[in-house]
Amino acid sequence: MKIDLTDTTAGEINKALIEGRRAIGTPAVGMVLTLVIVTDEENAYDALRAASDASREHPSRTLVVIRRVSRTPRDRTTSRLDAEVRVGAEAGTGETVVLRLYGEVSDHADSVVLPLLLPDAPVVVWWPVNAPLDPAEDPLGALAQRRVTDTYAAEQPVRELAARAETYTPGDTDLAWTRITPWRSMLAAALDQVDCEVRSVEVEGEEFNPSCELLAMWLADRLGVPVQRSLSSGPGLTAVRMETTCGPVVLDRADGSLANLSIQGQPGRAVALQRRDTAELIAEELRRLDPDDTYAAALRYGVERLSMGADAVAALGGTPEKGARDEVVTEVAVAESEAGTEEGEAERPTPKDLARKAASK
Repeated sequence: MKIDLTDTTAGEINKALIEGRRAIGTPAVGMVLTLVIVTDEENAYDALRAASDASREHPSRTLVVIRRVSRTPRDRTTSRLDAEVRVGAEAGTGETVVLRLYGEVSDHADSVVLPLLLPDAPVVVWWPVNAPLDPAEDPLGALAQRRVTDTYAAEQPVRELAARAETYTPGDTDLAWTRITPWRSMLAAALDQVDCEVRSVEVEGEEFNPSCELLAMWLADRLGVPVQRSLSSGPGLTAVRMETTCGPVVLDRADGSLANLSIQGQPGRAVALQRRDTAELIAEELRRLDPDDTYAAALRYGVERLSMGADAVAALGGTPEKGARDEVVTEVAVAESEAGTEEGEAERPTPKDLARKAASK
């Protein structure tokens, strides 16, 4: 059932939701959370379709906020709210309200959304595109326990990761991080099968894919070893190669579907590592609403620190011994802590300077 409302209010939308539930014979509210999608007209259909599919696992009230661009100065001073209310088969297993905001009201979307939130239920805000620089400080993000962005949709994804690290607030998450959950699980399971020390790691994938950087930062943070980022034609992540004291451990996925796991001394095995669609990613994020400390640690490791460590190891002419490797990593960390120098202080050492200094010791 679909109800169209023109130049309406939040009160009228709530009445339409009640009437719609009664009309289809389900007066009780069976939703477990409110999902607020902030997007534009171009991406609204795909985002709403993904949310509808995810609602089969997480019945929710979905509020789609679309800020319409006013063409003339007169239109920009005129506020109007149009709504499209969907219940029953039109909205999957939950309720959907598409809100189109015109004029000045588009700058106060939180005042429109607040009366429509389910009482005593968690709130999740998702920006499929054009996420704010600081999601927690955004008026809509301030209403939520969980804030979902997607750096893959940014024009400069790697730079976006650095910005996300600076503004991180518990409850923030990124679909670029969610995409690597199967990779993290598979790599952790592979290391559980061997009793070896990891010496170095190489992460291979597309150039402008922030999931590759996030996986590399996670490995560098957890293993404390140099991680090199290399490029491939994709799709997405294509391989992770770990050099250990027992030989190489390689997880290679060339076709974006089936991967091959090879461990020294064991037969190779094929593992399913299918690239997942947006609906699966959103469903995974809605399963947990507490802060993701693992994501926070990987994000705060830093893209710049990741590249510095890899450059230092390359300058040493390959994988160093454990003592030299630890010294390189330590000196890189010290250099970064002193990076924020004021004018007149010594210049920041380059990765090659750090490598030469470590090699001479």
